[in-house]
Amino acid sequence: MAANDTQIGGAHYKHRLYETWDVIVDWNLGYLDGNAVKYLSRWKNKGGVQDLEKAKHYIEKLIENEKANGRT
Repeated sequence: MAANDTQIGGAHYKHRLYETWDVIVDWNLGYLDGNAVKYLSRWKNKGGVQDLEKAKHYIEKLIENEKANGRT
């Protein structure tokens, strides 16, 4: 059985055309931007505004890191 055939702990990703982790892999995202996409993809079906806050937090850290590395 393929990993996409099963979801552990709910169905908040299964109602989409694309699995969020497949998008993250296809777009070659890292930990910070990948997690932001994860929380943005599920906020309406799982965590609500708290998931939006989590996505924002990951984006803020990504921006912080990019600025520290001289990328503006």
